[in-house]
Amino acid sequence: MNLRPLHDRVIVKRLDQETKTASGLIIPDAAAEKPDQGEILAVGNGKVQDDGKVRPLEVKVGDRVLFGKYSGQTVKVDGDELLVMREEDIMAVLVK
Repeated sequence: MNLRPLHDRVIVKRLDQETKTASGLIIPDAAAEKPDQGEILAVGNGKVQDDGKVRPLEVKVGDRVLFGKYSGQTVKVDGDELLVMREEDIMAVLVK
């Protein structure tokens, strides 16, 4: 990927939503909501603070994260739909 986010922005690829419920019902694509989980593909250098110092981001490439349904800006790169969002839009990192 030839995409490098600036400052405190990250590039996230949405993870596929489960298409089957716990009871075995299959959810059609038209009824499924956009997933609110993703994997970080690229991170910026960090947030520039008021004193001019750069605070590095807490997330890193490969982290699985939770974010709001309407977070970030959708872009298409090489046929993939990706999200560009600020680190502050990320609610949590999923820990295994």
